[in-house]
Amino acid sequence: MTAALVLLPIEASDAGWLSDVFKGSPKDGKSPKQHVASRKPAGIAKPAASRMPHTIKLAALGPANLGALKPVASLCNPSKFRIVLDVGHTAESEGASSARNVPEFAFNLRLAQRIEQKLKAEGFAETRLLLTEGKAGPSLVKRVAVANNLNADLFLSIHHDSVPNSLLENWEFEGKKSHFSDRFSGYSVFVSRNNPDFKTSLSFAELVGKAMKAEGLEYAKQYTLPIMGRYQHPLLNKETGVYSYDQLVVLRTTQMPAVLLEAGSIINRDEELKMDSSERREIVSSAVAAAAKEFCRPQEAFLGPL
Repeated sequence: MTAALVLLPIEASDAGWLSDVFKGSPKDGKSPKQHVASRKPAGIAKPAASRMPHTIKLAALGPANLGALKPVASLCNPSKFRIVLDVGHTAESEGASSARNVPEFAFNLRLAQRIEQKLKAEGFAETRLLLTEGKAGPSLVKRVAVANNLNADLFLSIHHDSVPNSLLENWEFEGKKSHFSDRFSGYSVFVSRNNPDFKTSLSFAELVGKAMKAEGLEYAKQYTLPIMGRYQHPLLNKETGVYSYDQLVVLRTTQMPAVLLEAGSIINRDEELKMDSSERREIVSSAVAAAAKEFCRPQEAFLGPL
């Protein structure tokens, strides 16, 4: 399938967003994906000044107004809030293969494009796709550098899930050998406790998880199990499916809040069909947009005694 991509080089400057069009087609599915982590942060730009004011603006209050409800400044201005939607993996390193031999990269791209459309429709005009090229490790460094140089306010990486090779079973689809695992399904949300703004990363991750749950989706619960091996991760919230993935490059070395969404399992044969549908892409994109709107909405606070 031919798709329009965005190619953003490391040298991208903050002066403006880069070209939106790059034509290419993903290759056939390869091996199940492995996220690449690094112990040494890549060379990155200095963090820019925060774009999310948290100050509370108070009117002059007389004694009779103590404890009154007053508005608090919005966490962000949607029209200026820079959300980078990172399309997980690359055309050269496609991530996991689905149960029907479709590369994860194709799923990631289609969903990220729909999320971009939804966010822009909701007023997040600065939302852009981030698409990198090359092998897995170098591509992670590139995408982090671009996001940092663009002074993005939020980094959201879009992926689709698989399982460790040891949990795969064999089957044939359309005459070709393939692998599947119907044992697990569901979305999951990841953050790094080593991110410079972990608190905000976690806040947005919680909103994404809550919004996915509100859409009737369930999160993947296998990441706490020993059978996951080195893919085992601590569960930070058992209600919303937020996990920590502390050493993942795109979550740890970005100089802005960063979240990774595994939208669902494509190695599960039933869920793969759902993830390939426009209906499921609409549900997930609506959940992400709802989370972004909630993150940016004006807050309220009660003022206690002075």
